[in-house]
Amino acid sequence: MLEQAANKKPGYKMVNGKRVYNKAVPVYFQAVSNLCNQLLRAGTSIGANNAEACNAISKADFKSKSFIALKEARESLYWIDLLHRNGYLDDKQFQSIYDDAEELVKILVTRCKKLNEVEV
Repeated sequence: MLEQAANKKPGYKMVNGKRVYNKAVPVYFQAVSNLCNQLLRAGTSIGANNAEACNAISKADFKSKSFIALKEARESLYWIDLLHRNGYLDDKQFQSIYDDAEELVKILVTRCKKLNEVEV
């Protein structure tokens, strides 16, 4: 079905003398794509913020980037769960990915708790 949608030439109609194209990809596939894009953004943001934290210019900057990484890791758990609940990930895929992401959240929680104990 995805292959058919990808190979289908977009139709169009004329509106006020302008060519308006119909959507080439069904809404279903656009929704999946949006969910995956959100997961990709949140997931890659974890690493980016962690890298920035490791190269922070101050302790406050390190703390800030660490907390942002934690927020993004928790957001990733949300998107993974949403993809699973809507049937885009099977149980085996979900469990593997979710467990890895949850472990990362636990590591970041530990880091952030220690940062909160230390005055910045």
